[in-house]
Amino acid sequence: MKGDWSVAETILIVTEDEDLLDDLLRLCAAAGVEAQVAHGAPGSQESWASWGGAGAWEAAGLVLVGDDCAGTGGFGGPDGARPGALRRDGVLLVGRDLDDPGVWERGARIGAEGIVMLPDAENWLAGRIADAAEGIGRPALTLGVMGGRGGAGASTLACALAVTAARTGRRTMLIDGDPLGGGLDVLLGGERTEGLRWPAFAESRGRVGSAALEESLPKLHDLSVLSWDRGDSVLIPADAMKSVLAAARRRGGVVVVDLPRRIDETVAEALVQLDLGLLVVPAELRTVAAANRVASRMRMMLRDLRAVVRTPGGPGGPRSYGTGLDDEEVAGLLGLPLAGELPWEPGLLECVETGIPPGARRHGALSRFCEEFWAKALGDDAAEGGRGR
Repeated sequence: MKGDWSVAETILIVTEDEDLLDDLLRLCAAAGVEAQVAHGAPGSQESWASWGGAGAWEAAGLVLVGDDCAGTGGFGGPDGARPGALRRDGVLLVGRDLDDPGVWERGARIGAEGIVMLPDAENWLAGRIADAAEGIGRPALTLGVMGGRGGAGASTLACALAVTAARTGRRTMLIDGDPLGGGLDVLLGGERTEGLRWPAFAESRGRVGSAALEESLPKLHDLSVLSWDRGDSVLIPADAMKSVLAAARRRGGVVVVDLPRRIDETVAEALVQLDLGLLVVPAELRTVAAANRVASRMRMMLRDLRAVVRTPGGPGGPRSYGTGLDDEEVAGLLGLPLAGELPWEPGLLECVETGIPPGARRHGALSRFCEEFWAKALGDDAAEGGRGR
């Protein structure tokens, strides 16, 4: 196929095997990707020029080299002047003979990062092609928020974390994983904003395009939101959660997932994809007992779980119904690392009712907690890993 060599997401196929070429073009077409084809390894000045020069080789998002070309010696260059120029990331050697021990040597010779054998690895290769076409880099830092009891403030914190992450320039997606909640788009003041909601993804299986997902969702306060519509409750199968969350993570940046306390197969699928979980626990003795049961189930699927201790409070004062438990005591009773203490924020409910989302007030308690969380609790390296534009 002819095309623009300068496009970084181009898939470059190098083979003279017509059957292999047909298979690779079919996989590219299935992934919605246009491929460039180069016949033969660039071992001579003539073939190097016919490829379009070094720019063609370097610009491709992924290079698929047929095993028929890998053994020709052309990747080293006959004059020994080209090996360094040809070494790059994102090269795969594609073959068919699993019993050929020489394929590993040929892969090493061309600098391939992996050996792919068809037809066994077709599904994996189709995904790798789609990733390259989308310009996939480091996956998103994925954070889940769950309440230790009903009304603990998990949804509010999830929104605030997403709002503050987006405010720092990170690509941010907020996913509402609780079908019985009020809808995070409502909490963000965007229930009438155009875009797809969960029912549109209920039948998702396999791979969901990450760019298409992001573009289809409502945009609120510089972040993408996947929430529920106002219709009847829709069951989201575990496969749909797996596909959608995997697509969200591939876009990089930050993904925040608001999760219910009830852990079914769908919630379990979300938990296994998280990098970090936060359990929001009001500093109340009865709540700690209930939260301990939630934490024990979460820890079965989530390696890094931390406690956010919410200071009891309300219009009557920050500890109008407090029990004397402080944040470290609560975290100790739960056996969890402490992510921080979240104080009551006066006026929060009134702000939400007027369309100001949680975390939007720069000097509010929620905003300060979230900014400190991203900067300190995760560490600079972890926070930097979630950056993306």
